Amino acid sequence: MLRIRYEVNGGPEVLFAENATVPEPACGEVLVRTEAVGVTLPTVRKVREGAGPMPFGGEIAGRVAAVGEGVTAFSVGDRVTGLCFVDAYAEFAVLNTAMTSPIPDGASAVEAVALVRSGLVARGAYEAARVEPGESVLVTAAASAVGTLALQFAKAGGAGRVVAAVSSAGKADFVRALGADEVVLYEDAEWGAPYDVILDGVGGGLLGPAVRALATGGWLVAFGSGGGTVEAYELLVRGASVIGFQMRAIATGKPELYDLWRRELWELRDAGTLRTAVHEEIPLAEAARAHALIEQRRNLGKVVLVP
Repeated sequence: MLRIRYEVNGGPEVLFAENATVPEPACGEVLVRTEAVGVTLPTVRKVREGAGPMPFGGEIAGRVAAVGEGVTAFSVGDRVTGLCFVDAYAEFAVLNTAMTSPIPDGASAVEAVALVRSGLVARGAYEAARVEPGESVLVTAAASAVGTLALQFAKAGGAGRVVAAVSSAGKADFVRALGADEVVLYEDAEWGAPYDVILDGVGGGLLGPAVRALATGGWLVAFGSGGGTVEAYELLVRGASVIGFQMRAIATGKPELYDLWRRELWELRDAGTLRTAVHEEIPLAEAARAHALIEQRRNLGKVVLVP
């Protein structure tokens, strides 16, 4: 099978394709013939800045090709999606059944990859923010896969003012079409502040301006992988709070809630409340091009690899 790897940290150019042996599912796992693989900013950052080469994790979707010992919830031929922790960038990948869910009839593998994992993060971050009806909400990385869904959660949840923060003016029409009432650029001085809630998927150097854009008593939920430093004084003068949200904590600590949210995502999609946005479907062998798109912040929605 075809698999994408890297042996040294660096930019997209360090990725290469190789032939590899098809893995076998262990106890509690299913082997999936992948039809779609999601590309995320955290993965791109790990390639460039990580502690060293590691297998690609990520969301995948496809058909079950084999089941491991003890698996009863899925059968060969089932269409599934889930989070793969080892070698997701491949024609075949294994999923732990705890991280696997069925793809409903009428939905494609690409749509599943664009909706489920990104939707879970967007939903979780929005829930963590405890948004009250009528409050103002700012979403950073608003043109990303998670950001586009976070905008829609805020709009559907009754936020009074939903604002998208993006890297360039060329993304404004895109995020407005997904529910943003206003659009601000990272380079803007005040970001249209203040905001009751900020959902931040960027971090790093943007974390400081984001905290300063909070209203008195406001909340910032950090759910990205960019790190960053918060000045305690900035929180003190606003009586504001910053919390972190991690999807893995829900998946492992609250599996019933995790499963409920997965089902509700498809219900919201069927009701027309959530719409996925896919920037491009790129052949698996061209994974470097997919990483470049995200690293250069050129994507509008999800970037998907297609084996």
